[in-house]
Amino acid sequence: MPKKKNPQQTLLNLVTESLHQFKAQELIKIELAGKTSIADHMIIASGTSSRQIRAMAENTLTVFKENGLIPVNVEGLNQGDWVLIDGGDIIVHLFRPEVREFYNLEKMWQFDFMEDPIPVLTSSHSETER
Repeated sequence: MPKKKNPQQTLLNLVTESLHQFKAQELIKIELAGKTSIADHMIIASGTSSRQIRAMAENTLTVFKENGLIPVNVEGLNQGDWVLIDGGDIIVHLFRPEVREFYNLEKMWQFDFMEDPIPVLTSSHSETER
């Protein structure tokens, strides 16, 4: 029995292929499922100029719309320093390198919960016992 295609994964692949075609740099995908309810996937990529970032964003919007994902929310398209495309289960962040470095979303979202949390001191420990 053939496997059914996952439409979300197909769209994710189309978006990343589109970004590669527009020469996106340092493209990463972050799985958000189980970490947050805002989306299942996040794509982060850089462009060398505001013009390139706007072109990548406009093409990404076209990919979303051609695959029936309407409406798509977009922020920052006019400035082109940081464009956020909210496609529901797929969020795309496009940055100029210095803006990406400043916000460092990769560090914020690629967290793992500690399996052995730091022990909490109980009230039986006083300042004099230290």
